[in-house]
Amino acid sequence: MIETPNFLWAIVFFLIAIFPLVVIHELGHYLVGRWFGVKAEVFSIGFGRRIAGWTDKRGTDWRIGWLPLGGYVRFAGDMTAAGQTDPAWLNLPAEERNKTFQSKPVWQRALIVFAGPAVNFLFAIVMLAGLFGVYGEPRIAPQIGVFTANSAAQAAGMKIGDRILSVDGGEIRRFEDIGLIVQARAEQPTTFVVDRQGTRVVLDITPRRETIKDITGVGIPTGRIGIGPSSIERVKLSPVELPGAATRFIVYSVRTMVVAMGQIATGNRSVKELGGPVKMAATSEKVAQLGFVSFLFFMAMVSINLGFINLLPIPTLDGGHLAFYAVEAVQRKPVGLAAQEWAYRSGLIVLLAFMLFVTINDLAGFGLFGRFAG
Repeated sequence: MIETPNFLWAIVFFLIAIFPLVVIHELGHYLVGRWFGVKAEVFSIGFGRRIAGWTDKRGTDWRIGWLPLGGYVRFAGDMTAAGQTDPAWLNLPAEERNKTFQSKPVWQRALIVFAGPAVNFLFAIVMLAGLFGVYGEPRIAPQIGVFTANSAAQAAGMKIGDRILSVDGGEIRRFEDIGLIVQARAEQPTTFVVDRQGTRVVLDITPRRETIKDITGVGIPTGRIGIGPSSIERVKLSPVELPGAATRFIVYSVRTMVVAMGQIATGNRSVKELGGPVKMAATSEKVAQLGFVSFLFFMAMVSINLGFINLLPIPTLDGGHLAFYAVEAVQRKPVGLAAQEWAYRSGLIVLLAFMLFVTINDLAGFGLFGRFAG
């Protein structure tokens, strides 16, 4: 059995976290498609065999699939990834043909596809704005308040009260920015510029490689310099300020994901940080133990991740469809059918390979293979 405090509860909280996010993602596609007059033939939460559902008066089959790891909306005429129309749809009566996905101009198809990730970001804005409204927006200034034992920063001359301005030329606006850079610089000399009572001081610090356990107990090697912030401030915002604060947080989160992906791709961060459904389930259960507010924040973060990942330009994902539509808009005709099929199959192979990798990564992180070897 996987080493989580309660594997059954991990599954339960994983479904509680992911199910509504999948629903609103697919509703984004569905509602914008309906707005443009496209008929939805199937609205499915989960993949695989239909285990429950109903058909509404518009002919949409609302169903639940047995594998609750995603969902989809299938529109009439939605035959390929890039907008290649099946000739059979051209023979339909005009009224029916006008309800197909492929009959719509490329900008409408693009908006229908973009609506899914957009709703995920909108959900996160609403959730974060609500949390900031009740508890205040957390702001952590990049000012040193404490050193850990054997701190590399303290050994290099950093002092309590120093405010970090930049790390290796990268501007630091909040304390979290420091870790994003430092964790990828283990055993690498790194230049810090700090403000010390109005004086700019340049320090060369080499982050030490340490193995830190994440919330699920999986050890991740990372660079650390041994510092902590001086304080965490919760700023009360007016209702007008809340959407902007939530949007800034999402922009920062997306930027963090982009930087992290680049660092992993270049080998500067461990692939152990990549997680799949197993790790997400374990994290869901751990976060639920911290309380309702923590779980709501976790759901907002998952929604941001879901929106971001779906915008990646990989065929079979929304971002891949949008890339095809961009090409179609430029060349004023859909991408060729052969190119579509090749891209779709390649994208599917990449996604399946990635899912297999992160699942193995998760299981290895929880020590499953080590117990088998033992």
